[in-house]
Amino acid sequence: MLRLLFHEPRIAGNTGNAIRLCAATGAELHLVAPLFDLSEPKVRRAGLDYHDLANVVVHPDLETALAALPGARVFAFTAAGAIRHTDVAYADGDVLMFGPEPTGLPDDVLTHPRVTARVRIPMLTGRRSLNLSNAASVASYEAWRQLGFPGGV
Repeated sequence: MLRLLFHEPRIAGNTGNAIRLCAATGAELHLVAPLFDLSEPKVRRAGLDYHDLANVVVHPDLETALAALPGARVFAFTAAGAIRHTDVAYADGDVLMFGPEPTGLPDDVLTHPRVTARVRIPMLTGRRSLNLSNAASVASYEAWRQLGFPGGV
């Protein structure tokens, strides 16, 4: 099972989309506070009726989140990543970590000792970044594809 970790997400709709993504792929979604109220209408609307089908865990801070994922490899997604998301050989239990909109992961998170690698999703020159839920989708489906789409039909 893959795990998505959103570090301090700020846009409710993106988190709602990620809830739906996790329900569709079987990935866990870990959210690191501070964040908005998960009962906010934008979260509910974007996640449609998938909320009960997704495993969502809220953590008060990054250290607590990482402690709940012992031994897992943590891939930090950043536009300044050293390797492409398609060049990672994903394994069951990996954590795909994304930063808040619009700033991305802060330096102290990118240099955290638990970060296995900094990963990027290729884009055309001069583009700043993808939308958070879009980036999470691209990365999740590549990792799930490599794992053989376990549980998928």
